[in-house]
Amino acid sequence: MVPQVLIVGGGFGGLSAARALAGAPIELTVLDRQNHHLFQPLLYQVAGAGLSPAEIAYPIRRILRRQANARVLLGEAAAVDPVAKAVRLVDGSTLRYDHLVLAAGAAHSYFGRGEWERHAPGLKTLEDALEIRRRVLLAFERAEREGDPEGRRRWLTFVVVGGGPTGVEMAGAFAEIARNTLARDFRRIDPRTARVILVEAGPRVLPAYPDELSEKAKLQLEALGVQVWTASPVTEVDGEGVQVGGDRIASRTVVWAAGVAASPLARSLGAPLDRAGRVPVLPDLSVPGHPSVLVIGDLACLEQDGRPIPGVAPAAIQMGVHAARNVLHALRGEPLAPFRYRDKGQLATIGRRRAVAVLGAVRLSGLVAWLAWLGIHVFFLIGFRNRFVVMFTWAWAYLTYDRSARLIVGRPRETGA
Repeated sequence: MVPQVLIVGGGFGGLSAARALAGAPIELTVLDRQNHHLFQPLLYQVAGAGLSPAEIAYPIRRILRRQANARVLLGEAAAVDPVAKAVRLVDGSTLRYDHLVLAAGAAHSYFGRGEWERHAPGLKTLEDALEIRRRVLLAFERAEREGDPEGRRRWLTFVVVGGGPTGVEMAGAFAEIARNTLARDFRRIDPRTARVILVEAGPRVLPAYPDELSEKAKLQLEALGVQVWTASPVTEVDGEGVQVGGDRIASRTVVWAAGVAASPLARSLGAPLDRAGRVPVLPDLSVPGHPSVLVIGDLACLEQDGRPIPGVAPAAIQMGVHAARNVLHALRGEPLAPFRYRDKGQLATIGRRRAVAVLGAVRLSGLVAWLAWLGIHVFFLIGFRNRFVVMFTWAWAYLTYDRSARLIVGRPRETGA
């Protein structure tokens, strides 16, 4: 029989594994609950009204349509039975496999306070991005109608919780929307008076970056008008704002960027999990006791040289390619090879001509880092049309200070917003 290989997840890791298996003598199935591959590093640009959803997403079927050994299924995995070598779907159906690559990704983590999600949405999907964009733009509309000065201040105060790359990028985007994009669009309010606050529990923003770049990122945020609160853990979130220790920030728009948790699918494997719900995998990316199950991306916990491999797109891509190679090793009866992560660097953009980057031994900030960020992200986008449209949109925004996707769409998740 032809070996059955199942990949759960069409993100960076899963898609890289699928493409690396092109031409292999297998029957490959790629399962995802969405019909598109999402370029998550630019998701904040949708939330910040800089790009439209179709510009950072691409149909998975379109990507794999010329790969004769692959089929794509739309569905959501509910549980894995590694003994029976089967994946049960939410709709009750079952998919059998000989080799499984789990790349189900991560979700938001509210550190045991799940009730905060309704007041402070996170950013993991297109739906999340559209909801955040809706709340941000609607806040300015509500402020325009608000007669009470205190009520207007609450609408014009935006809080981003979490000082990692996503939080830094969103805080910068919100500041640019207020100070540039919407500056002349209203009559009763001045959007430039909006207050954007970035709250980080740790001692500095971008904690994974070198100290000097972290400090430069903070200074660049402050130059945009963002207030950066470090060493400030959030203790409460509700529909009227956030509590930070003894300080209360009155805000009607709060965005969560403070933590991630692995997909709950990991719990069904019966393997030990770390505090974030990830699977501690063997060096070859397999689950202990189940060599036919390979776990990659945000779902995998693996250390290299005493440090955890980061949950970033380049790591997921490399894991996906390596997992595909190990599937081929297994099919040939060869031992699985250990994975070795090659750090390609880190980049975070803060705003117009503002960014920080670590590229090997090179550390950049400001305009040069921003240009590097632009080029790398355009290069990794899938599809010529997406690359062209994104480049044109960014060029237009740079020349005009305009954001073309300022549409308020969708029904609110929380009636107060």
